[in-house]
Amino acid sequence: MELYQQQQFGFFLETATERFVTRLEERFRGPDKALESVQQDPEADGVWLRQFTDAVFDDFLLNNLEGACFVLQALAKRRVTDVEAGTVESALIALAKILFAELLLQKTVETLEQHSGYQPV
Repeated sequence: MELYQQQQFGFFLETATERFVTRLEERFRGPDKALESVQQDPEADGVWLRQFTDAVFDDFLLNNLEGACFVLQALAKRRVTDVEAGTVESALIALAKILFAELLLQKTVETLEQHSGYQPV
């Protein structure tokens, strides 16, 4: 992956994480409850990681074969989970979303833990 692509992916990940964390902190009224909710079940009511990932792929125009390949290049070293059978395009998009959602969840937990540690007492 070229350096400019790495930078673009970094911006994409940072922006998605920031948006997701902000949404969770607002919805759960602070980082502690948000962290607890996202760790218990990333697909629980009010968290909806998969739905957020779909939306952010749409927002950044990555919900296509080229976008999936861009994301997969950045995540080439991550381990693959099961992907539904279908066309190559749909399988690559699904795989990109699965892997990105896993990374987004990891970064979200890290950020919420930091925010939780910096709360005024």
